Amino acid sequence: MTHGAAPQNGKPEPVAPKRVRSGEDFDIIIGFLGFWAVVLLVVTVWMEVTAQPAVWWALGLLATLLALYGMVRLRRRLPARTATRRR
Repeated sequence: MTHGAAPQNGKPEPVAPKRVRSGEDFDIIIGFLGFWAVVLLVVTVWMEVTAQPAVWWALGLLATLLALYGMVRLRRRLPARTATRRR
């Protein structure tokens, strides 16, 4: 089949699995970072409440939140999902 030509049998070409999975990969990373952001938030608050040094926990939380923000921004640039997961 040539590039840009319509399919001869009238059926659309299947979407490449890599393109469909790319959004899912970003969602997995975003979930992973979100989980650790919550854990670091709880630890940082606990360290502050108990009057223990929490600067490194807070810096780790900041780094995680910045990474999470960057991943969400990158995820928005991806095309919308058009295919469903195969079973």
